Amino acid sequence: MKSSVLLAVSVASLCTLTACGDGAGGASTTRDQIRAVGSSTVYPFATAAAEIFVLGTPGMKSPIIEATGTGGGMKLFCSGVGAQYPDIENASRRIKKSEFEQCRSNGVRDIVEVQIGVDGLAFAQSKNGPPISLTPRIVYEALAASPYGKGDNRAQTWKDVDPSLPAVPITVLGPPSTSGTRDSLAELILEKGCQTDPAMKALKEEDEKKYKGICTRVREDGRYVDAGENDNLIVQKLGANPDAVGVFGFSFLEENKDSLRDVPINGMQATYDTVSTGQYPGARPLFVYVKKAHMKAIPGLAGYLDAFAVNWGPGGPLTKRGMVAAPEEVRAKNAKIVKMLTVLDGTDLK
Repeated sequence: MKSSVLLAVSVASLCTLTACGDGAGGASTTRDQIRAVGSSTVYPFATAAAEIFVLGTPGMKSPIIEATGTGGGMKLFCSGVGAQYPDIENASRRIKKSEFEQCRSNGVRDIVEVQIGVDGLAFAQSKNGPPISLTPRIVYEALAASPYGKGDNRAQTWKDVDPSLPAVPITVLGPPSTSGTRDSLAELILEKGCQTDPAMKALKEEDEKKYKGICTRVREDGRYVDAGENDNLIVQKLGANPDAVGVFGFSFLEENKDSLRDVPINGMQATYDTVSTGQYPGARPLFVYVKKAHMKAIPGLAGYLDAFAVNWGPGGPLTKRGMVAAPEEVRAKNAKIVKMLTVLDGTDLK
């Protein structure tokens, strides 16, 4: 299968989503393919599951899998129930409370959350660049629009941030604001760096909105470059600019080890073992979200979910594609969710 932004997968028979509920506005249109949107990080694993599903189910088409970014995918997924809306949202971070509430307000009430594996928020550079090692504090002070709320960020080189680093210009190529990878950068790295200042921890308790602005807003003067949803494009740009640092999913680092080197965070390299055990600071869970109302209306949807659950273990097809297997207890819990189609209640979302 070609890994284009759209990949074809689903069923031989037409189905209608009229029975899915009023969220579709009573639409009686038909669709004969599973449709998924969301994370570019999850995309290669979703397409791998699609390949397995189609090969094991003669006569099936390929699901339409669209890399929109986690945030952009959530908007599409939460827009309603019916044939004109996606069945699945692929996500490189957990659904937010605000998104969950938006789903419910549009009639998307029964959502099944499945953690399919683990990924690392990797930092990498060209092997031709000067080797560096970073910490959350250094990354925050290099990229924050206003570090610790003390005025515009004027650091131009890594050495300006930390004297132990080389005097090369700060250029970080990363995902846009619609991406779950960008959310993970904010939560796992930028906020951790910001909180090295005790005053920021106190501010979080006093005024969370102000805290978020100071700790997660990225500078817009060209030092952080929004490189779009295509992580392969970031890899290519690192080859063209050896001084740049890229931020993307761990699987893209693994696939390009011949040309890229890992940039350690807190002295810890992103490896399969450090990501799977959670030792690596950028480790994060990966999810798929499914509309339960679509399960019976879209033939093949249950089988496609099974393609994840059967193949997400260590040494399985999905890990061979670059995904990190979740711990055994997590896999067992989520295999049960796939079987029972347990609905997310949303009470613990943030």
